[in-house]
Amino acid sequence: MFTRLLKEVATKTEFISDVTNELLVERLYESYQKKIGRTSKSEINSWENSLYRMSNVMQDEEIPDDTSVAIEFKIPNTSKRVDFLVAGHDGIQDHVVIVELKQWSEVEKVTSKDALVSTYLGGSKRTVTHPSYQAWSYAALIHDFNQNVQDQHIVLNPCAYLHNYRKSENDPLMDSHYADHLAKAPVFAKGEIQKLRDFIKKYVCYGDRNQLIYQIEHGKIRPSKSLQDSLASLLKGNQEFVLIDEQKVFYEDAYLLALESIKNNQKSVMVIEGGPGTGKSVMAVNLLVNLINQGLTALYVSKNSAPRNVYASKLKGTIKKTQIDNLFKGSGSFFESEKNEFDVLIIDEAHRLNEKSGLFSNLGENQIKEVIHSSKFTIFFIDENQKVTLKDIGSIDSIKKFAKELDAELIQGKLVSQFRCDGSDAYIAWLDDVLQIRETANANDRGVDYDFRVYDDPNDMLKEIEELNKKNNKSRMLAGYCWEWPKNGRMNSFHKDIQILEHNFNISWNLSDSIWAIEQDSVSEAGCIHTSQGLEFDYVGVIIGPDLAYQDGQVITDYTKRAKTDQSLKGIKTMAKDNPEKAHALADQIIRNTYRTLMTRGQKGCFIFCTDPELNEYFRERLNKSVVYEDLSPSHIGVAAENRRKY
Repeated sequence: MFTRLLKEVATKTEFISDVTNELLVERLYESYQKKIGRTSKSEINSWENSLYRMSNVMQDEEIPDDTSVAIEFKIPNTSKRVDFLVAGHDGIQDHVVIVELKQWSEVEKVTSKDALVSTYLGGSKRTVTHPSYQAWSYAALIHDFNQNVQDQHIVLNPCAYLHNYRKSENDPLMDSHYADHLAKAPVFAKGEIQKLRDFIKKYVCYGDRNQLIYQIEHGKIRPSKSLQDSLASLLKGNQEFVLIDEQKVFYEDAYLLALESIKNNQKSVMVIEGGPGTGKSVMAVNLLVNLINQGLTALYVSKNSAPRNVYASKLKGTIKKTQIDNLFKGSGSFFESEKNEFDVLIIDEAHRLNEKSGLFSNLGENQIKEVIHSSKFTIFFIDENQKVTLKDIGSIDSIKKFAKELDAELIQGKLVSQFRCDGSDAYIAWLDDVLQIRETANANDRGVDYDFRVYDDPNDMLKEIEELNKKNNKSRMLAGYCWEWPKNGRMNSFHKDIQILEHNFNISWNLSDSIWAIEQDSVSEAGCIHTSQGLEFDYVGVIIGPDLAYQDGQVITDYTKRAKTDQSLKGIKTMAKDNPEKAHALADQIIRNTYRTLMTRGQKGCFIFCTDPELNEYFRERLNKSVVYEDLSPSHIGVAAENRRKY
């Protein structure tokens, strides 16, 4: 449901009166204090400035007095708010004008990527979306997911108003690079108040006859038919999303259980365990698309942005970018959601869920509880051996606890990978033994002929990865987070973050953290755990940093060798002062899990270079002792839901 912060919709006359009498900002302040608990002085000043300007805009006799006005509409399941809405009728049909308000006074164009500009925010220069794109994307979100807008044919007309910005000759904001976005949502600047009025009057000739803002606020969330059709056509025939063997069996179980849960109005939780290479994410995307195609409101959710961005990008084609992006959400988006607001939430990489949400980890109660609360059917894909930060709290026990607390039926199942591609469970077990995570029966058994190599020179490893990548753009370099990643150099390819001086080797961390994993020219960059977890490649070259070493016959870890910019172990030093044994044990597990995760991203092969020569030699000795088998027939392993019970 689209929820407003204000208690009621105002008419144009009431809005102007409230601004003139300085009542509106006070109401906004009180509402924010009540709902969020804090509001910055700069935000209050922003409201006062922008609302005063919009009051001037609305003081046009040709804009009907009974036009409806609303401000600060919160878009569901996001932290985004629509700044200003104007609702009315043009004599033929209903219209709502969406106005995105900006305080900016200067802008730089960014032509290397789509729909981005650079401006000063919060005291520093930042890359943000172009205001035309932002306004249009909000309109697209409302249209694609609001049943009343779809059924009643309410037309949404987005625009942006930068009241402090003065356009100039060859203006960067109006550059031809942004032509498509400007055509969908024009930008009005300082001195163009009459042009903005004319834009509003083009669509609002008469007042709001049908309570349009109320209709939008109370519209049921439902994916549009055009979105359903587009998603289905994109998935069909896409080999990357084809389900094989037990994946297909398990997908059908999950799909039918979701439909059954919605039909019977039975709140349900499904937990799927699965290690690396079992196809959890492929099943998640199939469930997302096909449940949406049944008219259900479904979202793909993950804490880590890497899989969200990559899978969203792979589904994009002729379909609108925003339509796809709105289906992929972060796990911190649900602390304000209503009970059963969504039909289905599909939680990928559930082990990465955090307790609190927000930039400062101060919002909400518990992400596991919040996603179960927010949906009728919640499915968790989880591998507890892939927890890689101190904040990762996703566990099967916690899911069971909150399922019971929220009176949800629990369905559990375990997906076990077959010997497929060229990797196998045997390789993962062998790797666990080598990393001394656990002793296994696979001390010297790597299963099928998985291509594992140890390099003495990282330059040679990079060359091999670059060569393999020429085949299909599915090979990448990865590294442990032992080198700083300063903000100032993150978009500069000449800034080489990872330097191994004794080999005259240097490489940048990935320049783009959104779709680095599939960008054609990013093979000569290195991804970290945060930009690669949840993704699969054909081959990976992993640089093992000084946080992992080999001494006296043991693989040891040293969390002090991690980069300061890595947040995975934030708080470990404080913990070490109070309880050094616990701190060491937690850090040790996270470091080993991190390299286990990095070294299982490659479906056909994994190459490594260790900065510690002794560790490199240890890996080579273990590799030489290992045996492989040329041919193993897959054995079917049952993955149907089991242990179904009511909590």
